[in-house]
Amino acid sequence: MALSFCGSNKCISNESISNKCVNAYSVDEGVLNNGCFVDALNLVPHVFLLFITFPILFIGWGSQSSKVQIHHNTWLHFPGHNLRWILTFSLLFVHVCEFAEGIVSNQNMDHLHLYMPAFMGFIAATTSVVYYHNIETSNFPKLLLVLFIYWVLAFITKSIKLWKYAEYNVGPQYLRFCITALLVILYALLMAVEMNVIRVRKYVFFTNPPKVKPPEDLQDLGVRFLQPFVNLLSKATYWWMNPLIIGAHKRPIELKKIGKLPIAMRALTNYLRLKDAYEDQRTAEDPCRPPSIWRSMYRAFGRPILLSSTFRYLADLLGFAGPLCILGIVKHLKVNNDTNTTDKGDVYFGVHFMSSSMLLQNTSVLAVLLFLALVLQRTFLQASYYVTIETGINLRGALLAMIYNKILRLSTSNMSMGEMTLGQINNLVAIETNQLMWFLFLCPNLWAMPVQIVMGVILLYYFLGFSALVGASVIVLLAPIQYLVATKLADTQKSTLEYSTDRLKKTTEILKGIKLLKLYAWENIFCDSVEETRGKELTSLKTFALYTSISIFMNTAIPIAAVLVTFVMHHLIDKTDPSPSEAFAALALFHILVTPLFLLSTVVRFAVKALVSVQKLGEFLQSDEIGDDSWRNGDMSVSLEAGKKHPGATKVINRKQPMRYQMDNYEQPTRRQMRPTETEDVAVKVANGFFTWGSNLSTLSDINIRIPTGQLTMIVGQVGCGKSSLLLAMLGEMQTIEGSVYWSKLPDFEMVREGNISKNRHSVAYAAQKSWLLNATVEENITFGSPFSKQRYKAVIDACSLQPDIDLLPFGDQTEIGERGINLSGGQRQRICVARALYQNTNIVFLDDPFSALDIHLSDHLMQEGILKFLEDDKRTVVLVTHKLQYLIHADWIIAMKDGSVLREGTLKDIQTHDIELYDHWKTLMNKQDQDLEKDIQQDSQTTLERKTLRRAFYSREAKSQIDDEDEEEEEEEEDDDNLSTTTNRRSKIPWKVCWCYLSSGGYFMVFLMVFSKLLKHSVIVAIDYWLALWTSSKTSGTSPTDSISSSRTTLTSETLQDSYYLPVFIILCAAGITLCLITSLSVEFLGLSAATSLHHNLLNKIIHAPIRFFDITPLGQILNRFSADTNIIDQHIPPTLESLTRSTLLCLSAIGVISSITPAFLVALVPLAVAFYFIQKYFRVASKDLQDLDDSTQLPLLCHFSETAEGLTTIRAFRHEARFKQRMLELTDTNNTAYLFLSAANRWLEVRTDYLGAVIVLTAAGASIWSLRYGLPSGGLVGLGLTYALTVTNYLNWVVRNLADLEVQMSAVKKVKSFLSTESENYEGSMDTSQVPENWPQDGEIKIQDLCARYDPMLKPVLKHVNAYIKPGQKVGICGRTGSGKSSLSLAFFNMVDIFEGKIVIDGIDICKLPLQTLRSRLSIILQDPVLFSGSIRFNLDPERTCSDDRLWEALEIAQLKNMVKALPGGIDAVVTEGGENFSVGQRQLFCLARAFVRKSSIFIMDEATASIDMATENILQKVVMTAFADRTVVTIAHRVHTILTADLVIVMKRGNILEYDRPETLLEQADGMFASFVKADM
Repeated sequence: MALSFCGSNKCISNESISNKCVNAYSVDEGVLNNGCFVDALNLVPHVFLLFITFPILFIGWGSQSSKVQIHHNTWLHFPGHNLRWILTFSLLFVHVCEFAEGIVSNQNMDHLHLYMPAFMGFIAATTSVVYYHNIETSNFPKLLLVLFIYWVLAFITKSIKLWKYAEYNVGPQYLRFCITALLVILYALLMAVEMNVIRVRKYVFFTNPPKVKPPEDLQDLGVRFLQPFVNLLSKATYWWMNPLIIGAHKRPIELKKIGKLPIAMRALTNYLRLKDAYEDQRTAEDPCRPPSIWRSMYRAFGRPILLSSTFRYLADLLGFAGPLCILGIVKHLKVNNDTNTTDKGDVYFGVHFMSSSMLLQNTSVLAVLLFLALVLQRTFLQASYYVTIETGINLRGALLAMIYNKILRLSTSNMSMGEMTLGQINNLVAIETNQLMWFLFLCPNLWAMPVQIVMGVILLYYFLGFSALVGASVIVLLAPIQYLVATKLADTQKSTLEYSTDRLKKTTEILKGIKLLKLYAWENIFCDSVEETRGKELTSLKTFALYTSISIFMNTAIPIAAVLVTFVMHHLIDKTDPSPSEAFAALALFHILVTPLFLLSTVVRFAVKALVSVQKLGEFLQSDEIGDDSWRNGDMSVSLEAGKKHPGATKVINRKQPMRYQMDNYEQPTRRQMRPTETEDVAVKVANGFFTWGSNLSTLSDINIRIPTGQLTMIVGQVGCGKSSLLLAMLGEMQTIEGSVYWSKLPDFEMVREGNISKNRHSVAYAAQKSWLLNATVEENITFGSPFSKQRYKAVIDACSLQPDIDLLPFGDQTEIGERGINLSGGQRQRICVARALYQNTNIVFLDDPFSALDIHLSDHLMQEGILKFLEDDKRTVVLVTHKLQYLIHADWIIAMKDGSVLREGTLKDIQTHDIELYDHWKTLMNKQDQDLEKDIQQDSQTTLERKTLRRAFYSREAKSQIDDEDEEEEEEEEDDDNLSTTTNRRSKIPWKVCWCYLSSGGYFMVFLMVFSKLLKHSVIVAIDYWLALWTSSKTSGTSPTDSISSSRTTLTSETLQDSYYLPVFIILCAAGITLCLITSLSVEFLGLSAATSLHHNLLNKIIHAPIRFFDITPLGQILNRFSADTNIIDQHIPPTLESLTRSTLLCLSAIGVISSITPAFLVALVPLAVAFYFIQKYFRVASKDLQDLDDSTQLPLLCHFSETAEGLTTIRAFRHEARFKQRMLELTDTNNTAYLFLSAANRWLEVRTDYLGAVIVLTAAGASIWSLRYGLPSGGLVGLGLTYALTVTNYLNWVVRNLADLEVQMSAVKKVKSFLSTESENYEGSMDTSQVPENWPQDGEIKIQDLCARYDPMLKPVLKHVNAYIKPGQKVGICGRTGSGKSSLSLAFFNMVDIFEGKIVIDGIDICKLPLQTLRSRLSIILQDPVLFSGSIRFNLDPERTCSDDRLWEALEIAQLKNMVKALPGGIDAVVTEGGENFSVGQRQLFCLARAFVRKSSIFIMDEATASIDMATENILQKVVMTAFADRTVVTIAHRVHTILTADLVIVMKRGNILEYDRPETLLEQADGMFASFVKADM
């Protein structure tokens, strides 16, 4: 039968029309009464649109491809943009319905006109959207007229059709009427949208329309986060992320690639929103009441949360479409199969109509509906997630800015009185803000979940009646238990944290004192103490693992239990069994219900945490602030806040100027010419001031002072008399009880220039007593935001003699210093702070005791060059607090303080004449200081020492970095030879080797148990559902449908038989499933635990027994990271990830297996799906890893910036640099937020893609089962089973990828630990047995060194070359030589700490290389250069092995001159030593080390520059002690200052690893040109 548009002639038999044959083309009853003609009319607009738009589009494409992709115009939106997209999508959907309806009504006739117009309409609608998008991107609204005409025509033709239907009484009971009506409405709405665009953009019809600007953000090419600007489709599917995620595969994502944040998401914008909401709550009636943070959060961020909740509700409601569609499909499959010939519907004017109710009975329609519902549900869900995450990030930015602004205004007393510790502030930043952000992410769940649960229970009741409620109650009743488990988990985590910090502290101590531990052979004692703490930590981790596995177990077992209870109850109550359709709909519902119940406990926990966080935040925001600035300048009271609320201030940020001079124009005033004409010669004046640190007791009382302009004022006085407080009081840091501080005004013209934003008092260059460095390069620390001037910079560096120190740093003055950078010594830090104060171009300089950490040469140089020359030349006002009275002669004005008040004020002459007593007192002190000076000059200065330690640190580090590079190169060569593919391959490979290393360290039995129980569990779960399918199907088709009549007799018997058979098996299977759930969750957690145990144990042992060289070349931080961050990941993060990964993977695999076994046709569709999935996960994993790294690496600087600011508050405020620091904070926050936003957008990208894949799987599964039913393959129950499983796949696909990506990141921790496990240990065994060594060896202490060559590492040059020496028993030997001559290396060689590759050292007849290390090192004793004490008791420090009696310890303390001091301590010999021995002075620590060496009664005693950090008096005592107490022992001293070894029996002078001179000191001194003689000369 040939196809024709209207169909062939047909004879109609109908009641209304008498039997007659009609020509399909006849128009006897009027043109419009022929249904076919009406349909033809409907074709016209579609064809019209296609004809017009295609040429335009082709021309457009041609021109567009030549252009580079325009960044801005792409994102120009016409009014009604989103509405138009939504309408167009619904239009497409209705067209599809119309098409389907046409085909179904057509059945075996050939009426093209039933579905042809629908098909064309679909194409036209698609074209319209493409066309519109192109017009919009090229900003050409004139062309929209075409669309407008199309909508009008379509509207008219469809209305005619509808009018005809109404005329023939075709009502809504027919489907086609409903569709037509819908189309009419849609076309009308689209017409209205189009009119609106043309109305708003009137200029379209002018000859020269004005330019339309894209949004402000997009004029700035730096913005790469396009989510707010792209069109709706791209917004919903994150299409704009594609280039980024796919590009990541080729080269890593860097910060440049992710650009800046759009303005609406920047921290500043959000801060202003939150701040306004916060401040608006302060009412006039009750100004003291603190504003509620919750309310301000709601006001500022309430709307997006409501939007997100709406999306969430829509998604949840659509989620129930799944079970309902399964119900429909399984129910109607049977019916359709039985009655294949459906009724044709009714015929009106020659056309068939299908009734509306039939639509929902058609299985194919239901399958498509299910697909659409899934796609929509997932889109809404991801949209909801995205909106909450974006809002959460915005909130976090706002809170951080709020906290930061508060920190900048905190009163100093809060910080020093300990009300606000740094730790609290860091917690606010790192923990509380994140808690609130997470709460915001999860809060839509709080109100969405209850609704979801209620809906689910209602539907269950509708499916299965009363028994369903029993099943649901199981789920609900177990929820509180889950909550309990969750809180328990949080508690255990806390205790674990305490133990691990304790363990870390011990590990840090060990690593810091590793050299000492090795020399004294104490490694194992300390190692055991760490292992003990680790044991406690592991016990608490065990409880943690137990609770985790319980929560996982409940999550997997609850649905099984619920299903079991439901069906058993149903069987008992109703005595009948549910149909397959109901059973599987119920099963799908249970799966839906579990998630909200499981999550609810988490959400509630977060809500509780959020409440606590808000309370802490509120307390912080209400704490005391520093006084207002207005009083600093009598007449100009512009406070900082006023400057900030300045209407222009917010705008200024967006302009395209460099980010620096924005918030307040804080550039320094140009050099002032005005100095001579200044009216007042007083820079600062304090009148009758009483100041306090907040406890109402005035710290400073009755202060009346003046600081003369352009002069050097010195403040002197005893320790603690309030000198520093006076400076801070002048800076306004203290609370004023009465009195005032006057700052001289700026000259008028400067006033005008800076008056707009508060610059009321001079910025003061202030160097605090406790040095404060930024995390930045040396240069940035000194210039501190001022413009760089080379000449000035050089002058400052010379004045502070920083050049030699800078030369030692690896990158000169571009080296990072500060918290995360390189550790400098106290003196170096202090000089950098002074240099900062000198460099700033301010009129006033406050220096608070800048000489405290400097030795005498440097102080003099700084005083002469820096303060007298550099500052005086500039005519700057200088206030100097100092203890060095010899500098008083340089002072122009002196303020002497005593006990918080001013004792004297005036010039030195005034004081000399008026207060002779004070002057004399000063004089005696000065003499004392001069004597100290002479002593000081004899010693090698402290600075050289500092520089030396720095050089050592770097020397070893450089060597390490070279070795590192070599290692890396080797690795690369092994991994892959051809270099091109390495980059891409290495980035997408999953580290299988590392995974295996992790699993195998957990023990093979555990691995086997885990794998086996996992597989078994999933097979049992499949078996349960399969059994359910068989059981329910057996009822409906107990026998084949044909002989159902005959079977009615036997039903009764068979039913009873079947139930007795099905029910018990079902119960047994469920019970097995539940127990297996428990076993698997436990096995995974405990596998993780045993892996963590063995990895940490091996790591600790390897590192503690590594050769000393390893610690020289590996930075301490890197080793500590393995013990802190990496161990933490291995302990707590890998097991849950592994569990989740295996579970979701196995679920997906079992689901696909089940579907394929039911409908093998599904396998064909699986291939393309698998390919798509492979590529999605491959690209995502790489991009996710990069973004995760970016997020981590940008978080650290942010946290550091906060703690830095809190530490350096006074300095920042004195310099008046608050604005610059705020700006920096905003930039850091935005950078971190950008990374985090991209990370979450990438997660959405993945989830949308995997969810769509899942929806396609459901569609193919449904399609395949419907299609194969035609051939009578599966029974209804099995189809239900397949569909239920297909639905679970959608939930778990993205988890597979996310967990895979997470696991990959976490495995890098294992990889790092593994890399340390391959370090070589020292050779502890030796070739002699311990038993062969005499008990009291070495008895005499005779040392023979024969042709000794030694080096630190086989890769390095030897440090000792052919050294020969002989030391008689009991001799006192001195070894000297320049730095790096090999003195210390020689001392290490005695302990076999260096690699002796030639020659030998023989002590009392035994070659030390043959001895076991433990024996050798425990029989010698040494004092090291740097005194090392461990936290514990004094007894523990002297004798950790607990072998000595108290008397012996006291004797040692007496010899070391410590007895009286220790006696005075509480607890005496068991008194506490804090970490690093901080509670004793350096000298005392050195003496403790001496006592420690003495406790060990060894006949050979080595002192390595032991007296470098002790003052002269103590040193003389020491020398005597060594001579008397160690009279009969061999003492080898490695000397820093030669005069300490003039009394020795033998002197060895070394140079470059060789012995240069070797004789008695007297003999050596006679050789005038000898090395030793020249040393002694230099030292005198």
